[in-house]
Amino acid sequence: MIVMVILLLPLFAALLVCLHFGKFWAAGVTAVSSLATLILSGRVAWLVSAGNPATLGLEPAWSKWIAVDGFSALILLLIALIATTAAIYSIGCMAHGNLQQRKLRLYYANYNLFVFSMLAIPVLAEPTLVWILVELTTLCSALLVSFENTREALEAAWKYVVLSLMGAGMALFGFLVLYAAMQASGSNAAYTWNGLIAAAPTMPPVLLQTAFLLILIGLGTKVGLVPMHTWLPDAHSQAPSPVCALLSGIETSAILYVILRLFPVMQASPGTHAETWAIVLGLISVGTAAFLLLQVRDYKRMFAFSTVEHMGIILTAVGLGAAAADYGAMQQIVSHAVTKSFCFFAAGAVLLGTETRQISKVRGLMRKSPVAGAALVFGGLAIAGAPPLAVFLSEFSILKAGLTQKYYVATGLLAIFIVIAFFGIMLHINRMVFGPEEQGAAPEHLLDMPGIAGKTRLPISCRLALLLACVPVLVLGVYIPRPLQELLTQAAAAITK
Repeated sequence: MIVMVILLLPLFAALLVCLHFGKFWAAGVTAVSSLATLILSGRVAWLVSAGNPATLGLEPAWSKWIAVDGFSALILLLIALIATTAAIYSIGCMAHGNLQQRKLRLYYANYNLFVFSMLAIPVLAEPTLVWILVELTTLCSALLVSFENTREALEAAWKYVVLSLMGAGMALFGFLVLYAAMQASGSNAAYTWNGLIAAAPTMPPVLLQTAFLLILIGLGTKVGLVPMHTWLPDAHSQAPSPVCALLSGIETSAILYVILRLFPVMQASPGTHAETWAIVLGLISVGTAAFLLLQVRDYKRMFAFSTVEHMGIILTAVGLGAAAADYGAMQQIVSHAVTKSFCFFAAGAVLLGTETRQISKVRGLMRKSPVAGAALVFGGLAIAGAPPLAVFLSEFSILKAGLTQKYYVATGLLAIFIVIAFFGIMLHINRMVFGPEEQGAAPEHLLDMPGIAGKTRLPISCRLALLLACVPVLVLGVYIPRPLQELLTQAAAAITK
């Protein structure tokens, strides 16, 4: 019953924000709905980590449609968490632009629909329904990407839609082939994730591998895997900063969740080589993103390329095939979600003051705005993998597991690419935060943030979101609470059945 309430909350909020009851009505409704969703998602995660069924109260017939295990509970919790901090950040970020109330209501309606589409992905058990929800995320988020209605934003949105829908067609064909493989096996199991695992040993390997490759490439387009990643930097640089936090922080991981659900199916059938494909595609993504990070010119695009890198790291970790690597992959999903959302909040803080996304036009940020400068440095160090922060711990776990499994070449390449990405990110951030101002710059108009007399301060809600978002980045680098640790263990087990 809790799961149904979680799904209904953002839908109800999307309807309520269309009503006009004051300037902050839509923002308030969205924040309250997101917070309630987070509390209920936390309750679901707690139940699952303790070994209790989260679907208690639902009729048995619903088991064909809704199922929650450790992996889905983890993704559900992360979606709710990032949606809550992004909703808080949106209050000040959207108010800063003095937008018309009609446009604000449209933003929050699309925001809630986007959150709903993501929340439904991990709790649905039927793969074809999951595909429908994946495409709903495309439609809802495309409207958010194009929200600013500039030429660049509209071009990014169209590119996003066209490439994502091309991938969607390929993924749909993959799911149809998967269904045909299940029918050919003669199994009477339902067409669910668990049903596929049960039927996998008797499925024709050729059909199973074909389905996997089609789904991997099709949904890999939405995840941002190379070479299907070309839409991602454009969309993530043009969308409003809280939307970027959702897109980069958790939407990519929610879609990757669907791909990872196929690995226990593939492992149950000999000769499918799913792990090999994962390692190859993952390393290509990490390596390409690492070198692109060296030459990027837009700091929001920089964090977008970092997302491509981290999706590749997760896929590579799963391809290593060890339980420890799978646990590290789950850690990486969590650490990337909380860290990347913080990074885009920090980038949004800089953008609110500088009104430019160009790295070359931002210099001496720490002197002009200690808040934005410190947030950007912290976010850069965190997402690049500096100790003792969350990403460092998960990446160390993955590299350790790779060496234990004797994947020396893959692990060595992964380590090299991670180091290149680290230096690429910190090189740009160092210039932005500590670099000298260029000749001819006009520092008096650069920032309107804390520390500059007579200028507008960074909105309180944005500062609050930054504060809330940095807590898990710090804590998860040194301590993992026992319930979360149990949830990570269950999530890792879900993709190694």
